[in-house]
Amino acid sequence: MGHRGRRSAASLASPKVQTLIMRPAPPDGLTDEQAVEWRAIVDRMPADWFTGETHALLAQFCRHISAARDIAQRLQDKRLGIKDLNLLLSMQDRERKAIESLATKMRLTQQSRFHRTKSTGPAGHAGLISSTRPWEG
Repeated sequence: MGHRGRRSAASLASPKVQTLIMRPAPPDGLTDEQAVEWRAIVDRMPADWFTGETHALLAQFCRHISAARDIAQRLQDKRLGIKDLNLLLSMQDRERKAIESLATKMRLTQQSRFHRTKSTGPAGHAGLISSTRPWEG
């Protein structure tokens, strides 16, 4: 049985060709722990999220995450003196800042994906800022 009536332009157009996008493999030079982190991040994002230009940033991001975990593990030692504790906490803060900066640059954070007109807050209102002022009630 055929199609009745005129055919739409969309139905006359050539079929869409789907391209298989391979997710990037961890680069050489990452440790096993860092490579696991790489795969976990890459697998959570759309397949085309990480282009070749971002691979160096992502590799460094994975290194910083690994370093932050190592520092956190060392902070668990109850025998640390105040100087060692202060040094490790300073190192931990530097790693946090680096992780935060790289995550934002690669648009991995909620902040970088937020769009005021599309997001709804806990009360179901669009955006973070209400359009009415509390005193106008």
